Amino acid sequence: MNSMSRTVCCALALSMGLAGAFASAQSTQERKDKINQIEVQATAQAIARKRRSDELLRKEGVPVNKFLPAIEDETQVKQRSKEAIAYRALALLTVSLKGAGLDHSSTQRIVADYGLGRHFSPDEREFIRNPKPPEDDLVRFSWRYEAAWVLLWSLGYVNELGKPTATCDVDAAIGVMRKRSAAQFVADAKLRSLPEIVEQADRIYRYHWAVVDARVNNSEVGGLDGDVTVERHYALNWLIGYMDAEWDDVSTDT
Repeated sequence: MNSMSRTVCCALALSMGLAGAFASAQSTQERKDKINQIEVQATAQAIARKRRSDELLRKEGVPVNKFLPAIEDETQVKQRSKEAIAYRALALLTVSLKGAGLDHSSTQRIVADYGLGRHFSPDEREFIRNPKPPEDDLVRFSWRYEAAWVLLWSLGYVNELGKPTATCDVDAAIGVMRKRSAAQFVADAKLRSLPEIVEQADRIYRYHWAVVDARVNNSEVGGLDGDVTVERHYALNWLIGYMDAEWDDVSTDT
């Protein structure tokens, strides 16, 4: 196993821990194999994208791991439809509202008004239906604002993502939703190009490695917010169909 593969494998479980998900040994090995396959099949476009990301991180004072491989390029990833992304964003904003303290009856009205019943993941559906979810779930889902922010960016409702150093503008995120019906939310969205989305996915992959490395080695992380970074990585991996995972099963390997 070369240095690059060792780095990927050693950090894998740590990054999954930040995301709050642990896979079986078999599925972990499958992802390691897939990561190695991506590395072997890296295109010139993907390698150039990795170089751009590394250069940006260095300029920002963020530690760079030169052994992290390139991710898939836009010809190799899964492209999600505007409608699928829009409803995923609406679902995330709704669970975030409840996580942040919106009462159960008000949450149910939003679900009905936006026709979101069938758009929640199994994990989200259980949370939404529970009138008194545990505190841990409230905290966990309140962080989904950060994932929703990424999807709002991909839909053209947010101008730029920038370096993940601070939490998103929650009022602005909710405002995008409140000003529109579900149909208007989909219609008004202007889906960004797949190359733009893949560029951000590559960049967040490297930011996330820096967060994991800083935690392990108790070192500087270049001003990154670890929780924001993880949520963005989660959302971007879903956007590109990383490992063909559905929302509840998305991994954020580094």
